[in-house]
Amino acid sequence: MPAPVLAVLVGIVTSQVANFATTVYLHRALAHRAVTLSAGVAFGFRVIIWISTGIKPREWVAVHRRHHAFTDVEGDPHSPVLLGWVRVQLTNAALYRRAARDGVTVGRYARDVPADRWDRTLFDRAWLGLGIGFALLILLLGPLWAVLAAAIHVALYLSLNASINAVTHTFGARPYDNPATNLQWLAWLTGGEGLHNNHHAAPTSARLAFRRGEYDPSWPFIRLLRRFGWARVRHDRPPVREPARAG
Repeated sequence: MPAPVLAVLVGIVTSQVANFATTVYLHRALAHRAVTLSAGVAFGFRVIIWISTGIKPREWVAVHRRHHAFTDVEGDPHSPVLLGWVRVQLTNAALYRRAARDGVTVGRYARDVPADRWDRTLFDRAWLGLGIGFALLILLLGPLWAVLAAAIHVALYLSLNASINAVTHTFGARPYDNPATNLQWLAWLTGGEGLHNNHHAAPTSARLAFRRGEYDPSWPFIRLLRRFGWARVRHDRPPVREPARAG
């Protein structure tokens, strides 16, 4: 396979692995406790998040929980209703960082995700994790094509995650009465996260697809983990809290 093609494929795959780790571990397991992962699986996800994104899980969890507490009203750290969807799409990472570093959000919304010795030793050092991730790309592809793969991964990961906060609070279907929307095409690209209206209707559901015609790409993986005894699911059937809109 030509090196440029391989670099593009590696960049796409790396981005998708990071997206799956984000939705399964950061979002469903940590932020909402919809899934409980075994210690080994959870640690594996921590490593993946560390070397592919440099994200500190407690910061991601805190900002996301604050978003649920103030969805699209004053206090939401990344609302397209307040800021415009284009700004959220283009500056989502900066908005997360600003909320995470405000001295209040993490302490208030992530008390149950304290830093442990692994965080203090390794996982809080984002530069080290990202450096290891980039070094692995160099070993696989060589320096030049590693840069291309890394650039593709960063562009895809940042834009797809931003789209959940920007696009699926602006465009799409609202089968349940909340400000988020569903976009199945985006769900295919984000491990199911594009079914965002469903998620806001039932935040503690481990499965994001509720009806015929919807598909959550992460759900079969979660079911596989459960089959091997590596995960416990809080709800098999989503406890939808909000009534479906008539018609």
